[in-house]
Amino acid sequence: MFTPLKSALARIDGQAWLRFLIAIVGLALGFASAVFSTVARESGNFAGAVVFASAALLLAGSVGLTTVPYLARRVASHRVREAFNYQVTREGLAYLGVALIIAIAALNTANNLLFIILAAMLAAIVVSGFASAAVLLNLRLDINMPDSAFAGRPLTARVRLLNPRRWIPAFSISVAPPQEKRRRPRKVWELRKTEFVVPLIFSKDAKRLRLPDYTLRSRAIAPPPPGIFATPVYFTYLQARSSSEAQVPLLFERRGLYTQEAFSLATRFPFSFLLKSRKVALQRALVVYPALLEPEDLAVLPMITGEFVSYTRGRGSELYLIRDYAMDDPARFVDWKATARTGALKVREFTREDERRLRLVFDNPAPGAVPGPAYEHAISMAASLACHFHGENIELSFVASGYSGAPHLHDFLHYLALVKPTTQESVLESLPFSPDYNVIITARPQGTLPTSLWASSYVIYM
Repeated sequence: MFTPLKSALARIDGQAWLRFLIAIVGLALGFASAVFSTVARESGNFAGAVVFASAALLLAGSVGLTTVPYLARRVASHRVREAFNYQVTREGLAYLGVALIIAIAALNTANNLLFIILAAMLAAIVVSGFASAAVLLNLRLDINMPDSAFAGRPLTARVRLLNPRRWIPAFSISVAPPQEKRRRPRKVWELRKTEFVVPLIFSKDAKRLRLPDYTLRSRAIAPPPPGIFATPVYFTYLQARSSSEAQVPLLFERRGLYTQEAFSLATRFPFSFLLKSRKVALQRALVVYPALLEPEDLAVLPMITGEFVSYTRGRGSELYLIRDYAMDDPARFVDWKATARTGALKVREFTREDERRLRLVFDNPAPGAVPGPAYEHAISMAASLACHFHGENIELSFVASGYSGAPHLHDFLHYLALVKPTTQESVLESLPFSPDYNVIITARPQGTLPTSLWASSYVIYM
């Protein structure tokens, strides 16, 4: 018989009812202050009339600014619930201050002209609210941007704003990410179910009594990923049944995943009293690859290339070296120009293009094992070498702790963009044998790597 009552109580929004009761109390106190202000004015107490009138206006204004918008957002209608948010600007605060002064003067002097001016000022606020709502209504937003980028390299995103309405244009629209209140990790305390074990002393078979128990523990909540857009995009005017597009330069200093769950359309039109905004659900994600090193920072490339070519020399078409003739060399490899110039028989040797295969090995250390700058530099070195050798038409493969992607460049760059130090066993401890030439990138100090590496390897220490 109590089930309907319990379900009804569960559906009650306690916070909304609390706000409603606070609003009723505030309005009642404001009404009482207005009555006392009238009584004080009629009795000739000018100071008391001013104090009570100011208190009445402040209480009514506080209820209107804090409780009414909150309760309006709780309405069941989807259009009203998600329609608009607003924020009072500095100009609006100054305007309300002037209106408050005029209201106090009108109440104390009973001057009809002051009441007319106050009514006009309040009507301007109402007109501003309706005009800004009409500007933001039914606007559509579209954002085109790449799925990936490199840290430290600019890219361009296109923000397109559409106005499908027939007659109503849009004025002074800003497209910006919604303001996030929480960007730092915080802790949440919660009760977790455990057991309280009591050993039975007089039990011969060492039985234990287990009782249900609860413990209070904290759980860290990580901050959301950083957003993509940091600055707003401003559109001055947008005609009816038209669209406007703006190009936004983006630059990311660090690698990682950047997400944007929603965007905000905001306007101060027409009087800049309120900054009215409407949230638009539009999810975008961008993976920022590690920063690529400059060519002068890749001093290891000549050494790698030399050892790699020496390891893969054979019967290709790219010249490797010119050496003296041996008895078992074919005659078709004789270099007659070098022979005529030196007076000794010379032959040409070529690289082995059919086996130009290279394996990049990224050694991911444990947390705290290497300094942060050295770790990031190793990641950038791995990404730079991968991009360089990929442009050289070399068959690449990749090995790293936790990497299970295909031997494709973008899969490896995606791994490097999101990789963090891991407690897993180093990939160098169980590196599978491969006939490919190995380039090992590590941030560990020299002399700490295993000695069982193949001779066909080049180790880069950061």
